[in-house]
Amino acid sequence: MRRGVSAIEDNPAILKKRPQAFPEVNYSDNGPVRHLHLGTAWVQGSMYLADPLGLVHEYVQRMMAWLLFVEPDSVKDRQAMQLGLGAGSLTKFCAKELRMNTTAVELNPQVLQACRGWFKLPADNASMHVVLADAAQEIQNPKWWDRVDALQVDLYDHEAAAPVLDSLPFYNHCRRLLTAEGCMTVNLFGRASSFERSVEKIAAAFGNDAVWAFKPTREGNTVVLAQHTVSRPKRETLMARAGAIELRWGLPADKWVRVFKPVMS
Repeated sequence: MRRGVSAIEDNPAILKKRPQAFPEVNYSDNGPVRHLHLGTAWVQGSMYLADPLGLVHEYVQRMMAWLLFVEPDSVKDRQAMQLGLGAGSLTKFCAKELRMNTTAVELNPQVLQACRGWFKLPADNASMHVVLADAAQEIQNPKWWDRVDALQVDLYDHEAAAPVLDSLPFYNHCRRLLTAEGCMTVNLFGRASSFERSVEKIAAAFGNDAVWAFKPTREGNTVVLAQHTVSRPKRETLMARAGAIELRWGLPADKWVRVFKPVMS
């Protein structure tokens, strides 16, 4: 395994702007995969060196499960937002593979620098940009309300102990971002986190019938999906959508349907 330099070493100008609270950002290469770290051994995101747009981790693939609830032909006309940039995987995939208007919100400027320098994140353009801001504050900006079709929440500190934002007011604000057909997907992970408590808060914001969950991955990540408007598509509809998703974008959506169900059946 090769350990990369820090984002500060790569760009000393960041040091002057960087609040001391931000952990150092670096990377490591392990065979065909590059990993992002925030000053610890915890992996905060990954990229295939030979396929920068590929989604390495199973839980990251599952963050795309909102695709099961929309017509595939409509995807390119929709808006995606990521809270937490990570290694830029979801931002790149939504912008480049799905051709969506895509906005990511990231607090740490070093993470953005690392994604641009080491993880092939393109510069901002007409359809994709990164906002350097506190996600808790940015989502309260009325300009985003009722505009987001796919909200992907993956917010962890350098120790990855529990989600940084995981409160009822936060999930209420998230719901306000969504269009009528919009969905939020959240990665729930960490030794200090509680799946049950997090789901209770999400259900309180979105409604019990609006919440779906995957079985945990082998690594312990559980992805939860919440719909702005409740729908219970028939299994036949979900399977048909899954087939279209696999054909168009190569995501393992057929498997999603087998390990994904409403929390309140």
